[in-house]
Amino acid sequence: MTARFQEDGMGGKARVVVVGGGIAGMEVLFTLRQRLGDRVDLTLVADRPEFVFRPNTVYVPFGGAEDDLRLPIAPPTARRGIEVRYGRADWVETRPQLLVLTNGDTIAYDYLVIATGAAPSTEEVPGLAAHALLVWSLEQMREIGREFKRVRAAAVEGWRQHVLFLVPEGNLCPSPVYELAFMFETWLRRNRVRDLVTVTFATAESTFLQAFGTGLHHVVSGEFAERGVIARTGARAVRVEERRACFGDGTAHAFDLLVSAAPQRGAVDYEGLAADDRGFLLTEPETRRVIGTDNVYAPGDAGDFPIKLGFLSLLQADAVADDIAARIDPGAVERARRFDPVGMCVLEMFDDALFTQVPLTLTGNAPRPTRPGRDAAGAALVGISPIWRLGRKAIGIYLPQAFRAGRPFHAGLPWGAVALGLRGMSKALAGPMRE
Repeated sequence: MTARFQEDGMGGKARVVVVGGGIAGMEVLFTLRQRLGDRVDLTLVADRPEFVFRPNTVYVPFGGAEDDLRLPIAPPTARRGIEVRYGRADWVETRPQLLVLTNGDTIAYDYLVIATGAAPSTEEVPGLAAHALLVWSLEQMREIGREFKRVRAAAVEGWRQHVLFLVPEGNLCPSPVYELAFMFETWLRRNRVRDLVTVTFATAESTFLQAFGTGLHHVVSGEFAERGVIARTGARAVRVEERRACFGDGTAHAFDLLVSAAPQRGAVDYEGLAADDRGFLLTEPETRRVIGTDNVYAPGDAGDFPIKLGFLSLLQADAVADDIAARIDPGAVERARRFDPVGMCVLEMFDDALFTQVPLTLTGNAPRPTRPGRDAAGAALVGISPIWRLGRKAIGIYLPQAFRAGRPFHAGLPWGAVALGLRGMSKALAGPMRE
């Protein structure tokens, strides 16, 4: 029981409210149910009736099936006895402990998990929303697919096309843009129109995939060079005009199609909770508890960890669930997991895939870019192989299946088999990353 119930003697169940039905929120809910059984009341507040596995939306522009990415949240939550309330968070009261929704409804909590994620902030680059196709929702990925086909058709007719992929300053999840650029280049070759399409990749990062350290830069730049992709780092977009992107160094780049990520901010402004200048909630590193609160947590993209990545969201969610479970019932968790950030990512390229696993540590007390953790356990690894595509697809199948069953990602024999396979592949197909 929580301290609250121990003090008032009511003997009731602790109430845990999770806001947000994404990767982090679902992982927290299913882990708490596994840890505590019926000793806890669980409520999910969701703004939509389905969970979307966003990492695999990069296949949608190339005809990938969307049904495999959509998961109705009602069946697994009902199976696990989790109440679902549909709505949007408006603000949080810590005394009394209430979550207030935009429709005026209030929900009392003993522990609150804010997993409302990040949102695009396109206004930071004037013209971006009007002239770029953004890598974000399923609908936007479908539109990118339609434009890819238009580019292919124009090339077939003999019209040279210029396609620009852009990572602007303030974007904390650039990997899908890298994937789309590599996949698009492979797709053009398969369609025998590569020679008539100029592909350019421009990023505000000082090195490619900067958040994972400098070791990946030469690997990614080598891939770009081999594929004939014009690539620039330190290219800070300051505005986008019709068919032209303008950069802070005074240069400009013409395009027929611009595919871009967006700068990101916290999706909800929680007035009264500690947040950074982008609205991401400030948290204690190991537990993801929001600074200045006793029982409010922010795992995943809603929190201040300066990389937004699905694998990191799962690790944060596990730390949150274990901390809450141990506080409700110390006997429920033999050893509570803490958030020990390891960036693991498999970049799809269609013909190959790039795997990287990097122990990470913050470079300061404030949220800043991360670097490989020299003192962290485990070595930074990198490798490129078509076999890594199997690992990527295995995870893409396993996570939705686990959530459909109301089971946390890191649990049970199925996860053990996936983890064993990934470890074996990393030993055979990846080597140390050199800075």
